[in-house]
Amino acid sequence: MNIFGHTFRLQIFGESHAACVGVLIDGCPAGLAIDPGSFSGDLERRRGGSLGTTPRQESDLPRILSGVFEGRTNGSPILLVFENLRGESGAYESIRHTPRPGHADFVALKRFGGFADYRGGGHFSGRLTVGLVAAGVIAKMLIAPLTITSRILEVGGGQNIERQLAEAMAEGDSLGGVVECRAKNVPVGLGEPFFDSVESLLSHMVFSIGGVRGIEFGAGFKSARMRGSQCNDAILDGNGRTATNHAGGINGGLTNGNDIVFRVAVKPTSSIARQQETIDTRTGMPALLSVDGRHDACIALRLPAIIEAATAVVLADLMIEGRLVPRVLPAAEA
Repeated sequence: MNIFGHTFRLQIFGESHAACVGVLIDGCPAGLAIDPGSFSGDLERRRGGSLGTTPRQESDLPRILSGVFEGRTNGSPILLVFENLRGESGAYESIRHTPRPGHADFVALKRFGGFADYRGGGHFSGRLTVGLVAAGVIAKMLIAPLTITSRILEVGGGQNIERQLAEAMAEGDSLGGVVECRAKNVPVGLGEPFFDSVESLLSHMVFSIGGVRGIEFGAGFKSARMRGSQCNDAILDGNGRTATNHAGGINGGLTNGNDIVFRVAVKPTSSIARQQETIDTRTGMPALLSVDGRHDACIALRLPAIIEAATAVVLADLMIEGRLVPRVLPAAEA
C-alpha cells in the first residue's frame, strides 16, 4: 500500500499531474522545531533543471497543514502538501493507449482496470518522492547526531557524467547509474533478526523508489568471491569498531556500530525520444512509440537526496521504537 513504518509512519498521496502530492507523517515526537525553510536544502537537491534532469520546475514549497503549532511539532500527524502547478498533461495523450516499455503504464492499466491516472505516470511518478524527501528532513532531525550522505558513483557505467549524458541525450536515449549511501554515528543494536533486519527494512524502503533495480550492503556481491578470512571484519574495540567494513555496518540484521554502507543500482529512464516497440492497448496490435514531454535523461542524478530520506525514515523508526529518541523532545534539544 502507501504506508511505511511501525512507529514513525508515513503515507504518501497524490499523482504527478493532480492538484497536489504530499505526505502524512504519524509518530513524530512533539517539540521538534520545524518551519517551511527547514525543507529547502534537500528539496532543492531533489529538483530537476540541471543537465540530464527534467526541466519541469515546481516550487516545491511545502504547506504544513497539521501537526505543527507555534513552530514545533505537537504530537499529532504532520500533513505536508506540495502543489502541482506546472504539469503539461497534453504531452501524455500520445501514450494513453501505447504504454511505455519499462514503465508502469501497462501494469497500471491492468491492475486498475483502465482507471489509473496516466498523466506523467500518475501515482507511479517520481514526483511523489518530494513527500518522501520532506519526511526524510524531519527524520534526519530526529536521529542527529547520526548523519546520512549519498553520492553518485557512476552514470552509464562511467565517471565522465557530462560527456555520457550529452551523448545519450543527443541520441534520444537515457542512462542508469549507481548511488552509494552512508550512515555515520549509528548506535549498536538497531533492527531485528529475520524479517525486520536493517537490510530488509532499508531494502523495502529503497525499492519503493521508482527505477531502483538492485541494492548491496558493504562488500555486497564481491563477498561471494572472497574467503572468510578476507570477508570477516576484525573487531578492534568494545564499541564494535572494525578494521574493515565488508558487512556494511550490519551483522545478523542488527547495526554493529560501524557505518551503514550500501549501493543502489538505478535503471535508465523509460521515457525516451528514441523510437521503441510497444502495443496499442485498444487493438492489441504492435505500435511504435517515441515519448515527448519533459523527462530525466538519468533519474539517478536526483536520487541521492531521495535515498538519504528513505534511509533516515527507516532509522528514525528504529530509533523511536528502541526509545533512543524520546516521545517529547526537551526544548533545548529540539
